[in-house]
Amino acid sequence: MRLIYFENERRVNKDGEYCNMVKVREDHPVHDDGTVNVDVWLERIRQDAEIKSVDLIIAACQLARDVATPGEVTDELWQDSDSYRSGLEMAEILAKLNLDQDSLIAAILYRSVHEQKLSLEMIREQFGEVVVKLIEGVLGMAAIGAIQTPGRGTVLGQEQGQLDNVRKMLVSIIDDVRVALIKLAERTCAIRVAKNLDKDKRRIVAREVFEIYAPLAHRLGIGHIKWELEDLSFRYLKPQDYKKIARLLDERRLDRQQYIDDVMTQLHEALAKAGIEADISGRAKHIYSIWRKMRRKGIDFREVYDIRAVRVLVPQLRDCYGTLGVVHSLWNHIPREFDDYIATPKENGYRSLHTAVVGPGGRTLEVQIRTHEMHEEAELGVCAHWRYKGTDTKAGGSYEEKIAWLRQVLEWHEDMGDLDSLAGQLRSDIESDRIYVFTKNGHVVDLSVGATPIDFAYRIHTEVGNSCRGAKVAGRIVPLNYSLKTGDQVEILTAPGATPSRDWLNHNLGYITTSRARSKVMHWFKEQNRDQNELVGRQQIEAELRRLALIDVDFDALAPDLNYKNAADMFAAVGAGDLRQAQVVHAAQRQVGYEDEKQFELQLREPKAKASDSDVRIRGVGNLLTQMAGCCHPLPGDPIIGYITLGRGVTIHRQDCAQALLLQEQESNRLIEVDWGSQPKNTYQVAIELLAYDRPGLIRDITMVLANEKVNVITLNTISDTRDNMARMTLTVEVDGLDSLSMVLAKINQLPNVIEAVRSRRG
Repeated sequence: MRLIYFENERRVNKDGEYCNMVKVREDHPVHDDGTVNVDVWLERIRQDAEIKSVDLIIAACQLARDVATPGEVTDELWQDSDSYRSGLEMAEILAKLNLDQDSLIAAILYRSVHEQKLSLEMIREQFGEVVVKLIEGVLGMAAIGAIQTPGRGTVLGQEQGQLDNVRKMLVSIIDDVRVALIKLAERTCAIRVAKNLDKDKRRIVAREVFEIYAPLAHRLGIGHIKWELEDLSFRYLKPQDYKKIARLLDERRLDRQQYIDDVMTQLHEALAKAGIEADISGRAKHIYSIWRKMRRKGIDFREVYDIRAVRVLVPQLRDCYGTLGVVHSLWNHIPREFDDYIATPKENGYRSLHTAVVGPGGRTLEVQIRTHEMHEEAELGVCAHWRYKGTDTKAGGSYEEKIAWLRQVLEWHEDMGDLDSLAGQLRSDIESDRIYVFTKNGHVVDLSVGATPIDFAYRIHTEVGNSCRGAKVAGRIVPLNYSLKTGDQVEILTAPGATPSRDWLNHNLGYITTSRARSKVMHWFKEQNRDQNELVGRQQIEAELRRLALIDVDFDALAPDLNYKNAADMFAAVGAGDLRQAQVVHAAQRQVGYEDEKQFELQLREPKAKASDSDVRIRGVGNLLTQMAGCCHPLPGDPIIGYITLGRGVTIHRQDCAQALLLQEQESNRLIEVDWGSQPKNTYQVAIELLAYDRPGLIRDITMVLANEKVNVITLNTISDTRDNMARMTLTVEVDGLDSLSMVLAKINQLPNVIEAVRSRRG
């Protein structure tokens, strides 16, 4: 049987104020004159944390001391303590959590880096990359402090409150659990000295700690830090309520804890006599928790029966009820204060026995009884304690997984002592499916990964999206197809009378990634004049077909294939965004065939590579050797036809190829029907013709587009005319299909000075 005693380093004085107990010890390292005895401090640290190199710790302390100016007010949150002493205090907190040496060094130096007294390069040279990464991670989390802490409730029509979004954003930043713990230590130090700030600044600090970091400590299961953060922030946010409860607690916190210890000893002896093996832990309820329960249940202070509580863990189910009998035999049970969550579990699966009794001295006491298995489920399973008791329960899957990961790393570290390697192993298991960005006013908006400023604009409000003309991230102009990242602060630039661009609906240009934004843009175009939609739709389709060298398409015959009565309805649907250009293009390819008499003659060329059997399926004759015709370079998606050669298998032509049309007239008996297989494996050569106003860097920009799209360039020929400053280019590239070609052409056409880029009618 074990007795587990909770550590308490802080107490409440007669005015309801927390006092740091270590500061009254004779061996405390901080002297009255503000100097620090590092040897005494280090000896205390070594009692809790494993120090591999004392010299490195001392070097970190000396570096922080050297760059700190004694007595200087370096930050409004540290008016009674410079960066040096605050770093030591942070390290002391982390040592109680058994963190490693790198974490302690990062804590010692963090404030000096934050105040720009130390550079990361200097730290990297002396203490290594791991320490630098930890500090960078904490600095990333500190970015939230530069923005006004959001309030409760939903904003911008989002289902989840802003506080949930901020917490999720913080967790999404964390790749190493030590980053979260260092940040919690830093905020703990900040709230301890907040009493020296003016009222307004003190409330800002307290609200940030209360709304963001206390719940984070709660979810990580670090109870003593959570309690301190909640009580200190509660003291500044609700000073009257805080002092009222402090006065009602007619005994000091340490006295209450001593009472708990005495109860645990008495219960331990009684269970031992009954032959029940048990682990017993105890706690004294903190001030904010008492106030919250009184408000939630609408009860008086005298009706809060769990101000003092013990938890008993037993091996088997029958021991739970045996322990309950022992408890009720020791102390009188309070009527209507018994809950059997084992016989009737909570909706989330939580199981335990809860009873309230009148303990020694006539004081109320709560006792929780459960098996070790039930306790493990309650702490780590789907019914974890922070799920049923926490105030922020509407969390997304990936957020919950990462929180579970962080807690798991903490627990494994206690057993294995290798926090860094465990974090590395588990980091790859959690991938965030959301990003969290700030509005200009500090609200947090969650978006899918890859979202753009236009997606963000429509997330805020439809009118903001419709009038969007630009965007800033962190004060700098970015393209509208820029991929936002967690932590970005986004400002949308609007203009009176501005309207959505039809380019936003072009998937190849990457302006929109969310269905919400796309539907909003499509709806806007639907509301516009039908005649305008028809005109714009016709222009878009004709331009796209011209780029892809698909000519003489019968649009009236094409419309029924797409379930429209006539070409006008089809074009209007394209202009309104109801019909995608790609659908019309693929239908046009199916239509173009033997009827096209206006083809041009091409010289037959050998293809770069033969297609595999999986590229082309031969109808009616089984698998034959196939090759792509060099005269027309067919691409997957093009209407094609096969020509049986003498000794070289089947040559594949586009149906609108002039050579194929000639073969139809002269040797139609050697033509066979073929179509594309489902998984093209080869790349195909295609020629592109480009017309542009000549300028320096034009070729570089074009080749950059091709490189970004991973398109290989076979040939590139350029002719520049100095008389009209025009450049004409012919490129031969390798693409894996018509969709890839369409994307490349669309992006090249977006380049400055480019007049037109189209697929050459010669390939």
